[in-house]
Amino acid sequence: MSQEPQHQTQPEKPLPEPGPEVKISINGASKLIRRRRHTVVEIKKLGEVPLADELEQLIEGKLTPLPDDGAITIKGGEVFMSHVRSGGSS
Repeated sequence: MSQEPQHQTQPEKPLPEPGPEVKISINGASKLIRRRRHTVVEIKKLGEVPLADELEQLIEGKLTPLPDDGAITIKGGEVFMSHVRSGGSS
């Protein structure tokens, strides 16, 4: 009888979700989105985030601001949070 080697290693990052649609989190709400490159504006619209608000992505435990004219490749499991922009003129 042959014994298969047992692998005890676990990946550091979660593997991408299978299938064409994946789940992301926007302000704590789970949303289904197609796996591909999306603009920041598309993600804001999906999450019903006002276009004037700033959208940030949680990357390695740190919130990273996303430019409004930017785009993100969605693989599944991404976490986004929005807030009113700060530093406006008074």
